[in-house]
Amino acid sequence: MQLLHAPTWSHLSFQTTNRNSRAGLLSLEKCLQLPTANCFFQPQKLERSIWVSHKRSNFSFFAPKATSVDVGSSAASTGTTEGDVLKALSQIIDPDFGTDIVSCGFVKDLLIDEASGEVSFRLELTTPACPIKDMFEQQANEVVAQLPWVKKVNVTMSAQPAKPIFAGELPAGLQRISNIVAVSSCKGGVGKSTVAVNLAYTLAGMGARVGVFDADVYGPSLPTMVSPENRLLEMNPEKRTIIPTDYLGVKLVSFGFAGQGRAIMRGPMVSGVINQLLTTSEWGELDYLVIDMPPGTGDIQLTLCQVVPLTAAVIVTTPQKLAFIDVAKGVRMFSKLKVPCVAVVENMCHFDADGKRYYPFGRGSGSQVVQQFGIPHLFDLPIRPTLSASGDSGTPEVVADPQGEVAKTFQDLGVCVVRQCAKIRQQVSTAVTYDKSIKAIRVKVPDSEEEFLLHPATVRRNDRSAQSVDEWTGEQKLQYSDIPEDIEPEEIRPMGNYAVSITWPDGFSQIAPYDQLQMIERLVDVPQSQAVQA
Repeated sequence: MQLLHAPTWSHLSFQTTNRNSRAGLLSLEKCLQLPTANCFFQPQKLERSIWVSHKRSNFSFFAPKATSVDVGSSAASTGTTEGDVLKALSQIIDPDFGTDIVSCGFVKDLLIDEASGEVSFRLELTTPACPIKDMFEQQANEVVAQLPWVKKVNVTMSAQPAKPIFAGELPAGLQRISNIVAVSSCKGGVGKSTVAVNLAYTLAGMGARVGVFDADVYGPSLPTMVSPENRLLEMNPEKRTIIPTDYLGVKLVSFGFAGQGRAIMRGPMVSGVINQLLTTSEWGELDYLVIDMPPGTGDIQLTLCQVVPLTAAVIVTTPQKLAFIDVAKGVRMFSKLKVPCVAVVENMCHFDADGKRYYPFGRGSGSQVVQQFGIPHLFDLPIRPTLSASGDSGTPEVVADPQGEVAKTFQDLGVCVVRQCAKIRQQVSTAVTYDKSIKAIRVKVPDSEEEFLLHPATVRRNDRSAQSVDEWTGEQKLQYSDIPEDIEPEEIRPMGNYAVSITWPDGFSQIAPYDQLQMIERLVDVPQSQAVQA
């Protein structure tokens, strides 16, 4: 196969479809610009490891929705029996949100055959990694079976198709990913990659569809920590997209799998490579994409945070004070970009010997991060020779020893990430809504207990885009009289964790950040009759 060179980019290797020829070297940028006739590559392999749970019982975790219960019925069913079943199921309360599963919209396809006493329904949740999925299924069976006329109960578990809570135009590769979790430390050598890889395989073991993106081009760790059969990224010549490699059912993309190891290039070029690797990869439907962030808070990190709709971040640190200083910079970066930090992992914090526990690097860095920045969860990882060895051997520790102490810690971390991501998605999806009964926009910013009302016309007049305000002079182009007082939004959709997109009747799509909505003049005089109806 012909050797093609790009003048400014490092060459990335991809395996070709011609099994009689040797693998050729293709520049990533060059290959994506070539006519499809010049590129021939292997089709993606479909094998999946038996290590990952294939039950795929597709469960969700505590994500209330505003949709009505999708109830089907047989010819023999009546409203009374249907009501009995729904009333029974409403006894099952989501322990995090305190809402019953009927109100959450989990109950779907209710079928009742009174003649035989058989009841069938489906519980559709939003992630297959729900830690209490078995409890939901058991309780649903029990409460419905207690109805005197019921003789048989059939419960099916399922999950919604993976999709992001984001209204913007996402790259095709990211459009079917529910949650994107960044694992960051902003300092090298603290075990960030170890945490990212083991967290990903923990989530996969819980039943989720998972991918890992190694965003460190200068020193990619993923090729060392996992052992996929195919160690070269493949290309789809027709779509001009990258096909991730696969190990134990988890999809993997790293510059280290591009055939050139570590990169030697300047920052802007690295940002372009990372953006291309991430957004043009065929991730497919994923419940969680774990991003192993590179150290620092520079261009690469900002590019990732701004291009990708991050759901949450996990912070990795070590007990030393120096580690805390760098980690604090990263937490502040995520805070400015409106990315919630949901957990802190303190790595290499202690070891046990002679019946005693020793702290060779001191204590308190992790708890200091938690206390200073209000991050809700702290997890300690001990110094374990097996944890280090597994990272070098190509088999994650949670796979090599799934019942060990380290695996239990990662299991707790996985449960925490699942719960926090579900909470964040629920808060974001209901943060800004339009209440037609009072003709007002309701706002409850995530992580805030305050709820307030805004007049739609006021929100529209406060648009700060180039269509409303001259970018050079700051002159107001949109006039007060241009917006009718009775204007109503047609659609409100979340834009990640920081804003909403509001579509108006004139076709204009307004991006309204939460910070801006909090500064707008609020409604205080709402008619009492309308307020009661709301």
